[in-house]
Amino acid sequence: MRRSRARFILLATSLVLLAAGCSSSGSNSGGGGGVSTPPQITSQPHDATVTVGQMATFSVTATGSGPFTYQWRKNMTAIIGATSSSYATPATVSGDNGAKFDVVVSNSMGSVTSNQATLTVTTIAPSSFDVVTHHYDISRSGANLNEAMLTTSNVNSSTFGKIAEFTVDGQIDGQILYLSQLAIPGQGNKNVLYFATENDSVYAVDADSISGSSATVLWKTTAHPAGETPLSSSDAGCGYINPVGIMSTPVIDRGRNAIYVVSGSKGGSTVHHRLYALDLTGGSVLFGGPTLIAATFPGKGGNSNGSTVTFLDNVQQNRAALLESGGKIYTAWSGYDGDCGNYSAWVIAFDAGTLAQVGAIDLVPNTSGAGIWMGGGGPAADSTGNVYLATGNAFGGNTPGITNDYGDTLVKLANGTPLAVTDFFAPSIAIQDDTNDADLGSAAPLLLPDLIDSNQITQHLAVISGKDHRIYIANRDNMGHYSALADDIYQELPGNGHANFSSPAYFNGRVYIGPSGSPLQALSVSNAMLSTSPVSQSAHSFGGVGTVPSVSASGASNGIVWALDGGAKTLFAYDAMDLTKVLYTSAQAASGRDTFASVGGHFITPMVANGRVYFGTANTVAVFGVLP
Repeated sequence: MRRSRARFILLATSLVLLAAGCSSSGSNSGGGGGVSTPPQITSQPHDATVTVGQMATFSVTATGSGPFTYQWRKNMTAIIGATSSSYATPATVSGDNGAKFDVVVSNSMGSVTSNQATLTVTTIAPSSFDVVTHHYDISRSGANLNEAMLTTSNVNSSTFGKIAEFTVDGQIDGQILYLSQLAIPGQGNKNVLYFATENDSVYAVDADSISGSSATVLWKTTAHPAGETPLSSSDAGCGYINPVGIMSTPVIDRGRNAIYVVSGSKGGSTVHHRLYALDLTGGSVLFGGPTLIAATFPGKGGNSNGSTVTFLDNVQQNRAALLESGGKIYTAWSGYDGDCGNYSAWVIAFDAGTLAQVGAIDLVPNTSGAGIWMGGGGPAADSTGNVYLATGNAFGGNTPGITNDYGDTLVKLANGTPLAVTDFFAPSIAIQDDTNDADLGSAAPLLLPDLIDSNQITQHLAVISGKDHRIYIANRDNMGHYSALADDIYQELPGNGHANFSSPAYFNGRVYIGPSGSPLQALSVSNAMLSTSPVSQSAHSFGGVGTVPSVSASGASNGIVWALDGGAKTLFAYDAMDLTKVLYTSAQAASGRDTFASVGGHFITPMVANGRVYFGTANTVAVFGVLP
């Protein structure tokens, strides 16, 4: 009896252990013991309400015998690639508002379909942000901080790309401008794009009409008199653009209902430059214009009779963007590519309400050259109306600040008339730069916002970098003038072997710059000092003349740096906080979906407004945004 009882106890114990082992090994994702069970949904997808362009996410939780497979559906149609327990999609008004999403969960024993979740997409109110000047503002920050629609989440090749490209009558070299909700007589409020071509044409286009290859032109005006034609490069004897009509970025004064442009044209063999003010709503000529560009200044260099320098139409070119500050329109002048003729570094200002000339200064009156090129960027202005600009290499000898000559110099012009230099900085190698054609003024200055240094002193700084490879940070209250012995400068960063032709941008404590043949670089700003080396940079190197960065953000969030490589015909979008993170390039999408026409000019700057990115090419306007 004792032996039989012991055997019984041992057998019972073994059966219990076996049963426990079977139960453990048969459990899978909440399964019911050793018996396989079909899936059951314990957490259903929920309805979602998001703003257009944002991500909507749906998820499901299931129990049963695994492994599971998932197939999400939109309006009962399977979504390719949506095969995990959650699904995220960027929302568009046209395709997603009211859509129903569910998921089929399957295993070897069967399948179950979730409840349907409804997606509601709300629209963002039209942006009230206007782009009226080059690089968004007169400090030339290069940053639109009012962009709520484009984010670091929805700017990618799956959800973002080229949405339109329409043809115009010539090459666009200036930046495109934008006005929101402008009242057009008989047509209501319109979001309007403004741009000019080298054919002396000025366009106003309904921004919301752009689709595919078409766009509604609200008006188009020719900015030269009947009987004249745009200039050719042969009219100046050099240059690479033909025709040469309107090259610079215009400026808009919404309060005066005017867009200002400088055109170049000829009647027979006579060359003229004119300043036009055009009605924003219809394109008619305002203020009794246009005004013929003409000026004289005391001096004996360049186009001089020995005592007076005269503005010489056929060798002067308005490449720099226009500036409006203090009720005046400032125009800045260079020569043509190739440095032909006795051109000078003219700055000529006009009354914005009458187009009457209110000031003119030749910044190299006793030499010549020193073109104000600035890579297509414009003169900058501070809150008190002082104007800052940079000149290029002077001809025939130049010592900055001596005999009123300011070649290779960052110049400060006082607010007022007559135009006068009140401060300046020139590098100690300025004369060497003259000899080497290493223009300081190959790019425009950037005025940084007020910064507090380590001693709690507020600093007012300007950043300039040209063809001598260095980056100079000047104190705008005491710029340092010129010394051949050493630079008297607030801060100077050594050359990196790359010339700079591109105006820098500033956003959220960083300066972005894109030198020739170099990566796009970000320099941090701390205690009113720039980092001596980049804190991040792109993997891609931008050839040719580099790239002009443009930033979009919503306040301090969702910062995106936009950069165009014209030679490679590629638009790039980078995370502003880490340039190693490429959010999007126009080369990513299959089958050349986002390719665009060849970029004709240099220094083309992407402009971002109301969820779209715009830039001009040799004969089109390319438009990028969230895909429909």
